[in-house]
Amino acid sequence: MTDAPLPANDNEAAAELERLSGEIAYHNRRYHTDDAPEISDAEYDALVRRNTAIERAFPALIRADSPGRQVGAAPAGHLTKVAHARPMMSLDNAFSDEEVAEFVARIRRFLKLPAEEPVAMTAEPKIDGLSCSLRYEERRLVQALTRGDGTTGEDVTVNVRTIDDIPATLPDDAPDVFEVRGEVYMEKAAFAALNRRVAEEAAAAGKEARQFANPRNAAAGSLRQKDANVTRARPLRFLAHGWGETSAMPGDTQAAVVARLREWGFPVADAFARCDDAGGALAVYRTIEARRADLSFDIDGVVYKIDRLDWQQRLGNVGRAPRWAIAHKFPAERAQTTLERIDIQVGRTGKLTPVARLTPVTVGGVVVTNATLHNADEIARLDAREGDRVVLQRAGDVIPQIVEVLPRDTERAPFAFPTHCPRCDSEAVAEEGEVDVRCTGGLVCPAQRLERLKHFVGRGALDIDGLGERTLTELIDLGWITEPADIFRLAAHRDELIARDGWQAKSVDALLAAIDARRTPDAARLLFGLGIRHVGIVTARDLLKRYVTLPAVAVLADDLIALREATVAVIGEDDAKLRTRLDKTLAESIGVENVGAAVGHALADFFHEPHNRTVWVDLIGDGERPGQVAPPPFVVETVASEVSGKTVVFTGSLETLSRDEAKAQAESLGAHVSGAVSKKTDLLVAGPGAGSKAKKAADLGIRVIDEAGWIAIVQAAG
Repeated sequence: MTDAPLPANDNEAAAELERLSGEIAYHNRRYHTDDAPEISDAEYDALVRRNTAIERAFPALIRADSPGRQVGAAPAGHLTKVAHARPMMSLDNAFSDEEVAEFVARIRRFLKLPAEEPVAMTAEPKIDGLSCSLRYEERRLVQALTRGDGTTGEDVTVNVRTIDDIPATLPDDAPDVFEVRGEVYMEKAAFAALNRRVAEEAAAAGKEARQFANPRNAAAGSLRQKDANVTRARPLRFLAHGWGETSAMPGDTQAAVVARLREWGFPVADAFARCDDAGGALAVYRTIEARRADLSFDIDGVVYKIDRLDWQQRLGNVGRAPRWAIAHKFPAERAQTTLERIDIQVGRTGKLTPVARLTPVTVGGVVVTNATLHNADEIARLDAREGDRVVLQRAGDVIPQIVEVLPRDTERAPFAFPTHCPRCDSEAVAEEGEVDVRCTGGLVCPAQRLERLKHFVGRGALDIDGLGERTLTELIDLGWITEPADIFRLAAHRDELIARDGWQAKSVDALLAAIDARRTPDAARLLFGLGIRHVGIVTARDLLKRYVTLPAVAVLADDLIALREATVAVIGEDDAKLRTRLDKTLAESIGVENVGAAVGHALADFFHEPHNRTVWVDLIGDGERPGQVAPPPFVVETVASEVSGKTVVFTGSLETLSRDEAKAQAESLGAHVSGAVSKKTDLLVAGPGAGSKAKKAADLGIRVIDEAGWIAIVQAAG
């Protein structure tokens, strides 16, 4: 997929970025939240690399919900959700020596290092486990959290205490507060023994065995058990590789702190090494790659981290990942099998996705039977036909990607992509500039109705406990739920529901209580839950941030109403002809960076459709008529400073900061960074060589400061 040509124009690029954003977010949830990945590591990495390549070629089209800004997926299930004291980040990937060299070059550029300055790094195996943060206070283990979505994790403290590798206390010289971060995993031999035991127990009971797919899934499932005794019986291990919040640092380099973790009793990778330069790090990579099959646990690459902690602090993060670390992934494993047939699945947005059904084959120790083919273009690119022999590629998960079709020994008919939805027989079309084919049936399509409602009540949106797929299907079949607002009217069917098989008063009342608890949902999660195309959770938050300071918020019912009014003011309630001027006008009216034509058209399409406006008013209200839910005002959490909520422009040459570092500082202080001076600009930071922007700022009476003045603002904010 990464070898496919780049899009030819902005329309094609925007369409593919939208598809990739949704697909990557879905697979993040399947991997991090459900512990049930549907694609391989290699296929996931290919999606991310394709997204990155298009963003680099079309930087003006980078989406606010770009996968580069995401990490993990929202926590779920029976475990208590707890916010991390410091976010647990993901890692960017490298797939070649050249990309590692470019990583080091980016470090040099960001920090403005002279050519002779050495860039020391640490290198260690990238273990395939479940990320976990262990919090020690007064040197006693008080809390253990999974990574979750990077901001909020699941409390697994009781279960973590059963893992022998994890100390209950730290030595007297450890800081008062220290969070140790690492991976909970299961060794390959222990995993095989566990699956044998599961099979034997199932056979003895006359049942079908439900075995774990791989050691990572086994570890995740074992750590999330309701009963800690079940976890205790599972052979879980822990490997430390970093830290989160701490009251004091026990060293000034990555290597020094990791050495202290080892002294405190935490297992650390035997292959962990400090390297003077990229060449040394690559040598460690080669050594670990050669030993990969002999290791007791699964790994899929090597992680490099900048050794100096003061440099790590300056480098900071970009989106979902730290700038100071990268994962160098191993090449994927391959195998051959037969493509038996191609099935079409219909997603919540109506997207028709082809799925390859394969003759079972073992790749890297795992039996795989399915692979996604993405879309009609991918089938055409591969020239994949039912009955073909194909080459699969896998890098650690369940389902591989098809990378090659082998020469045929007989002619076979090309696959005919359907022109009608296989679920509702509505016409299936690809919009201009898009590669995805979508069902036009909307809520009349059974596949979309269920999937859209699942999305609305799901963990990333309203997160209503008890409304899983089976329950939603039952309520839809009964005709009690056809749109989101119906969920909040379900109490009218309480007695009827209690009378149905499988329901009792206690379970019904618990469900109704869970629904009532979501009548004042977070506005961004609610907006995301509506399933408007191009509006992911990050875009939803960015849109609502715009209305925190609008005067309209004081008058209208909530920020969502303000968003609707701004959109309707541009497109009109009924005049579809105004779409011709949406590209610029709507984006300017909304006033959110990176929200352009794609999001503008999606909002316009949503609010222009009469049915959607009816659903909106029924659910949310319109400022005059109340809806079924009442979101509180949206709150933006930033470090308080004199530039919070203001628009800042940087121009000229900054001498002590790179432009990226200055922008990151401004955003962390709650400021909006723009590339152009306008009447909306509040502050211009001008370095040597400032030209027309400085003049324009002076003409407009905008405050202008130098780099020293900016640093003073940053330091004053703490």
